Amino acid sequence: QVQLVESGGGSVQAGGSLRLSCAASGSTFSTYAMAWFRQAPGNERESVAAISGSGDTIYYADSVKGRFTISRDNAKNTVYLQMSSLKLEDTGVYYCAARRVTTATWRKSAYDYWGQGTQVTVSS
Repeated sequence: QVQLVESGGGSVQAGGSLRLSCAASGSTFSTYAMAWFRQAPGNERESVAAISGSGDTIYYADSVKGRFTISRDNAKNTVYLQMSSLKLEDTGVYYCAARRVTTATWRKSAYDYWGQGTQVTVSS
């Protein structure tokens, strides 16, 4: 069982930056692929970025490419999402997810564990 705790959300003006963190319990963090998803009110949860267990494979949604960076520190059992040039449409609850294999994927159903989410609000 893995527990995920997100932090770093908040309110920011358009064009600003935020850094989200997701701390995972357990001693086998490097064997888990990790991902960030987000959900805006009335919308389905969508993938934002994913990273393999070793960090050598990374995927981004087209909507965030060039603005967001996913990274992980396996020594600290933590995955990060650096968000820059934030837009109004980036507003939502951001969720961290883990899957019990090292291969990253976009598929929401492939992830086994989820955090409670952290709110990101971008205003004009």
